[in-house]
Amino acid sequence: MEIKINRNTFLDGIQKTLGIVEKKTTMPILNNILLTGEVGKLKIVATDREISLISYYDAEVAEKGEITLSAKKLYEMVREIQGEVINFTKINNIVKISCQRAVYKIPGLPADDFPSISDDSDVKFYNISGSVIKDLITKTSFAMATDEMRKNLNGVLLEDGSDGNNCFFRMVATDGHRLALAKGEASEIFQEITKGVIVPRKGLMEIKKIIDENENVGIGMHKNMLILRTENTVLKVSLVDADYPDYKRVIPAEKGIGVVLEKEPFLHALKRMNVVSSERYSGVILSFSTGKMTLNSTNLDVGEAMEEIDIKYSGDDLDVGFNVNYLIDAISVINGDSILFEVGQGLKPSVIKPADNDNFLCIIMPLKI
Repeated sequence: MEIKINRNTFLDGIQKTLGIVEKKTTMPILNNILLTGEVGKLKIVATDREISLISYYDAEVAEKGEITLSAKKLYEMVREIQGEVINFTKINNIVKISCQRAVYKIPGLPADDFPSISDDSDVKFYNISGSVIKDLITKTSFAMATDEMRKNLNGVLLEDGSDGNNCFFRMVATDGHRLALAKGEASEIFQEITKGVIVPRKGLMEIKKIIDENENVGIGMHKNMLILRTENTVLKVSLVDADYPDYKRVIPAEKGIGVVLEKEPFLHALKRMNVVSSERYSGVILSFSTGKMTLNSTNLDVGEAMEEIDIKYSGDDLDVGFNVNYLIDAISVINGDSILFEVGQGLKPSVIKPADNDNFLCIIMPLKI
């Protein structure tokens, strides 16, 4: 096996595998990535048995071959090497990596010991813009549960929400205290996910890493696996085998009191309230009265913060409490200049969404005041 490859290309290829390879495992081979020299290409494969990444990079391959090497150590070596071209040579299971005057020799494990990756040649792929997928993930991932015991909430629900007039994907996440829902335009109906599939947290973050917003992505299903294909990469993510809650029941049937707010002033005011929050208490009370909204956060351990914002409001006086971080998370991902805040009365949930479209909403449960 003898290969020459651009250093930056090789480094980027290894870096994309670092989130996948297992850090703690009883199978040492899962700490490794599989490197295969093919005609004009270097193939890099990483897997933890739940997620698999297969990438191809242009390279000069003088002699074909394959070997597995520690992803972490290989990345550290290539990162520190100075020069434009990496020379990669394997003799038995020892690999020599050289660039200019720097030379490393490291042992590898045989490629035959590496887990096999299922074939996806018969998968039908649907095209979707990379920017759409990234936007869906950004607008929902913050609301995923972090409780490992609730595996159905430890990810997002992805479903085809197409109706008779429009094709679109819908992504939903909830941790039981809040729910985020986002829609993104699609070019055709993705029939295999009309009932919805649950993409786990780790897989979702790897999807976001490999996607270039400027390119189209192929997305498909194979057995219980979601597959994404870009120009030079295939990512396979095992889905969560569980039922997702009926999120539609959470969406309030009755609209709360609607208040249109400028995004940036409200967001920065909330961040100022957050300064006095702590792990034990991170609440903020919003008080609505004619022409203004008052924000107040009191923490016995830190202090108190209060601020007023001028708003267009002429209803009855209203006080409602929220986790300030939940509000910040929801408002931060909205793209427009204005938000519509539908404030629930009593202990009814409130809804935050863009003022000018219905492509995103976040439902937040209030705190007892």
